[in-house]
Formats: sequence, structure tokens, C-alpha cells
Amino acid sequence: MTQDTSLRFREFKMPDVGEGLTEAEILKWYVQPGDTVTDGQVVCEVETAKAAVELPIPYDGVVHELRFEEGTTVDVGTSIITIDVAPGSGDAAPAAAAPVVETPAEAPAEEAEPKGRTPVLVGYGVAETSTKRRARKGTSAVPEQAAAAAAIQAEMNGHGVVGQARPLAKPPVRKLAKDLGIDLATVTPTGPDGVITREDVHAAAAPAPAPVRAEPALAAQPGPAPVVAGARETRIPIKGVRKATAAAMVGSAFTAPHVTEFITLDVTRTMKLVDELKADKDMSGLRVNPLLLIAKALLVAIKRNPAVNAAWDEAAQEIVQKHYVNLGIAAATPRGLIVPNIKDAHDKTLPELAQALGELVSTAREGKTTPAAMQGGTVTITNVGVFGVDTGTPILNPGESAILAVGAIKLQPWVHKGKVKPRQVTTLALSFDHRLVDGELGSKVLADVAAILEQPKRLITWA
Repeated sequence: MTQDTSLRFREFKMPDVGEGLTEAEILKWYVQPGDTVTDGQVVCEVETAKAAVELPIPYDGVVHELRFEEGTTVDVGTSIITIDVAPGSGDAAPAAAAPVVETPAEAPAEEAEPKGRTPVLVGYGVAETSTKRRARKGTSAVPEQAAAAAAIQAEMNGHGVVGQARPLAKPPVRKLAKDLGIDLATVTPTGPDGVITREDVHAAAAPAPAPVRAEPALAAQPGPAPVVAGARETRIPIKGVRKATAAAMVGSAFTAPHVTEFITLDVTRTMKLVDELKADKDMSGLRVNPLLLIAKALLVAIKRNPAVNAAWDEAAQEIVQKHYVNLGIAAATPRGLIVPNIKDAHDKTLPELAQALGELVSTAREGKTTPAAMQGGTVTITNVGVFGVDTGTPILNPGESAILAVGAIKLQPWVHKGKVKPRQVTTLALSFDHRLVDGELGSKVLADVAAILEQPKRLITWA
């Protein structure tokens, strides 16, 4: 009896990995036609307007067809891969909707997938070393064919040597190398366990001393686009995170009436407290820097002035007062500006806040920030001081009422106890939605943050 092909072949459609996203770009396929896959196995990495995420397949079976090539932008709900869930039944395959994608030059090496692999959720991904594929059916039974396949794979990877290991690099780094035209096999890795980093790729593209990261920078700045010799212009497609950020900033700037206030202050005592906390055993192993205390100061200021933590609901003509603080931290990443947030930051102790900041930084640098981590923010901090800038006039993150810009902390002459002395000084800028926050409320919040940073003991007396 002939089996119903509609039951045999399953179509996996591009999911909405965020909230209301309409499309995503396929960055990398981890499988090819003929590969065996299991429920929960990551089959590809895609980039949405918010983040890069890895997609697990919800079926067991054999890959029948990849419907789109890498670099293609696909609408949510469109089938991207066909899985044969009953291989070997002898039925005819369904008509293909698009040509089968040929094996790309950097297809993952065929390795046996570890037993007992834990399925992953969309957007959470897995470690580079755990993204494995089962060997194709029958390769273990015919050593000669397996050796030939390995030779072909090595040649396709650009190694030309049978058995030579594939360079270790995370998907965002592989995409950067591809964009810059760099063969990863020629790059000298400097990361842990021989992993190639973004800096290694940039060094291979244009040898130069690696830039020193300034604390507390969150992520590397986007690398420059490759310049063709003799070209007078370079055009870069606007897509992904940068496209979404541009639209959000334009919408925010022309929807919410922005007001920005500034204050310059002496943070010498705060810098001394940072040094003391670094030596405190209760903060051992945690990320301690000025941003941690600035974040805590803002949270205390919001507690003292809760009306600043609100949102404007235009459709309902209501002001939504938030009784929680999801603290956003603006981060510059290779894909553009993102603002992940620390959920319920108002409830966290200083060590808990330090841990959350550390995890946010690490995730942003690895390019693994999930869409969920960037949703639901209430107020934001942007630290432009790490670039040597005194301060700026930040644009509100859409849906939020306030954003605090932190400038560079510099040694400057300052009147202290009636005498001019060298002190650590910085400038803060608070932008707020004037529909929600009037000048008095905005001034109180900014003044409270400054007062705490000038006298950090207020973290105890005001908290």
C-alpha cells in the first residue's frame, strides 16, 4: 500500500522568533539534504530584526530539501526545509518548490551527534561544540566511501587535506569572515581552545594592533565594510538589527517629545567604592565597574520617583504606570545597536545586579542575545563614556519613558571642600518623554542619581 506523502514529508516553516516579526535572514545551514536529524537538533541560524537565533527542528527524519540558500530573507510562515519522517518507504518525493541548495563551502563537518542531546528552545542556541550532525546513513558501513566523502568535504572546506580539522568559530564570526572574504583556515586563532574570534578575522583582513576594550564596554563595535581598491563608494544593505533600530529611533524621535537635561558631578567617592567592592569577598567573581553603581543609583532614584517609570498608550489614551523595572543596557554589537534588559532589576541586590550585568555583557558579545531579552524594557542606560565621549542626547527606546546617558569619567580640577583639587568627574544626560515626565520630575530623577554617585552611602540610606 502506498503511503500518503503528505504524512511522510513534513515542512518546517520560518517561525516568529520574536513578537510580531515578519521576516528573517538565513545566515547558516547546519544540515544538508540526506542528513539525519532528530527532534530538537539545530538545523540553521537566522537573523531577525532583533537578534541572531538558532532554530531546532521538531521532527525526527532525514533532510529532503533546503528551500532557500544562505543569505536569503524569508517571510515568517514560509517553508524553509522539508524533512522525510519515514525514509526508505519507497514513495515518490513531493514536487520541489525551489531548487535543492548545493553544499556550501563552509558546511559543518559530518560528526556523530552525541547521545542524549538536550533539545533547545528557539532563540537560546547551543554551544559551538555541541552543534553536531549525525553521520549520513551508510557511511560507517563502507570505509572507502566514508574516506572519499571526507576527502571531498575537506576539499570543499578549503583545506585540501583529508582529516584536517575545520577551523573553530562561532556563526557570527563565520559570517564576518565570509563578508570580508577571509578564509578561516588561514586565520590564527587566539580564543580559548583555539576558537577564532572577531578580532582574529579583522587582524587577518587588515593587520593592526587589536583595540583595547574600555570598561565597561558591552560589545565590540561593528567592523568596517571591506573596501574595494579604487572604489569611491561602498554600499551596505540596510537590514536586520540596523534596519529595525533605524525605524524604531525615527518612530521614537517623531512620536515622543524628547527633553534632555544634563548634570556634571564629582564621582570620586563612587570610583573608590568600585575599588573596594572589587576586593570584597562577597563580590568575588562578579563584574564590578562604575556602570554597576550607576545602574543601582538609577534604580534607587526610580524608587524615590516612581512616576518616571511609565509608558504612554496612545491607542487606549492611558498612562501605564510600571511597578517593576526592566533595566535596559544599550550595547553596540556587530549587527548594530541592541538593548537587552535585566528583568525585575528593582528586586535585585547589588551582587545579583552585578551577576545579571555580567551575563548580559557576555551574551551580547557572543551575539546570542535572544529576542525575549530585548522586550519589555522600562528605562535604559547607554554608556557612551567608554568611547571617550563626555555625554550625548540619547533617543528613547520605543515604549519607554526615560534613558540615561553616562559620559566619560575623567580626572579634572574641581572645587572640593573649598579648594581646587583633581577629582573624578563625569556628565550625565537624562532624556525623557515630556508627555509622561515634566521638568520637575525629570530633574528630581537626575538630581537623585547624581547625589547618590557623589555620596554612595545614600545607596543604603535611600534604598
